[in-house]
Order: sequence, then structure tokens, then C-alpha cells
Amino acid sequence: MEDVAERNAATEREHRPSPIDVHVGSRVRLRRTLLGMSQEKLGEALGLTFQQIQKYERGVNRIGASRLFDLARVLDVPVSFFFDDMPDAMGGNPALGGRRSGGFGGMAEAQEGFDDDTLHRRETLELVRAYYRITDPAVRKRVFDLIKSLAPVE
Repeated sequence: MEDVAERNAATEREHRPSPIDVHVGSRVRLRRTLLGMSQEKLGEALGLTFQQIQKYERGVNRIGASRLFDLARVLDVPVSFFFDDMPDAMGGNPALGGRRSGGFGGMAEAQEGFDDDTLHRRETLELVRAYYRITDPAVRKRVFDLIKSLAPVE
């Protein structure tokens, strides 16, 4: 009887998504959402269905190296973006000093106090989308400096 229970437990572990796959998938979802891109649109760019994108984002399907490279290209981030903010317990590198994603065009230091919940708020997403719709880099930099100047000094 114990053999059956052990096999069932092993099978359950095999079918449970890896925490790393879940983290990478959540980073794909974060970047896609920040860009205002649908799962369908991302799937089209990669030659996949939106259901496959859903499975990647939930961590159910593991993302291979070549697919991760394609995702980085389509989402316009370095491959390392998908591993940023990974908890030390999952293999995050404490030597990087809690390094945050550089995928926000100069806003990395502004992210330091953000938790994962803040990044998923509608207000945050709308602000980032509006920021990236500013096409003139000089104007975008002035807006960024203005926002930083209005925030309380830490």
C-alpha cells in the first residue's frame, strides 16, 4: 500500500509546476501586460496559440532556451529580465544585491520599494503604458524627473 502512495506522491510532484517556471511565466505576463499586449498578439508574434501563452505564463509549460530568447526579443527585454526579482530560495543571486529589473528604462531605482502587488495594479500599468507612449526621449526623461521630484525623499 505504501508503494502506491509513494508513486502517487512522486507523480503529483512531477506534474506540479516548478517555482522557477512559475516565476519566469509571471515575468512574461508582467512584461506583456506592461506593453498592453494581449496573449493572442504575443502568440501571433511567436507562432503560438494564446492557450500556449497562458500555459507559459502560469508555469504549467516550461519555456525552453530558444523560446525564452524569442520572448525576450518580442517583449524587448534582456533574457535576464525573466529571472530578475527571483527569491534567493529559488536560486536568486544575493550577490546582485536584490537587483531589480532594468526593463523599465531608467526606472529601476524607483522600483526598490515596490512589491509584486504594486506592479500588478491597474494604475501602475496605465502609468507605465502612458510613459512609454511618450515618443520624445527628452520629454520622457523630464516626466520621469518630475515624478521623482514629487515623491518623498527616502
